Amino acid sequence: MASENASSLNGGPFAALVVRNGEVVGKGTNSVTTSNDPTAHAEVVAIRDACKNLDTFQLTDCDLYCSCEPCPMCLGAIYWARPARVFYAATNKDASAVGFDDSFIYEQIPLAHERRSIPFKHVEHCDHNKPFEQWAHNTDKTEY
Repeated sequence: MASENASSLNGGPFAALVVRNGEVVGKGTNSVTTSNDPTAHAEVVAIRDACKNLDTFQLTDCDLYCSCEPCPMCLGAIYWARPARVFYAATNKDASAVGFDDSFIYEQIPLAHERRSIPFKHVEHCDHNKPFEQWAHNTDKTEY
């Protein structure tokens, strides 16, 4: 799938599968450039597909197979989806060698918010905690 996606120019050279009990329940290829969606990485697309197909937001009984070691964004999505295991083929160094270098993101994370290349500014607001208070008191919520 990754090679086909690279050859067809439908996106980057990445693909992912979500598998449960030996059955593919979700598929994804990178479609960032064709969908104009910077979050359309193969892993995220595969997770979305599997969750839709399984009617759930957690993939605890699934494995994720990736053509390449996941980037920081995909790593976050993977931890939220909670698959049992992740298998990957190419490394982040392999991806970096052809222009897919995400090391700058890892370098940005520990920096103070105002020192990041895209500055983050905390904005004080008197009701900043209100949505969290409402969530905490909502007895009908679905925990995740």
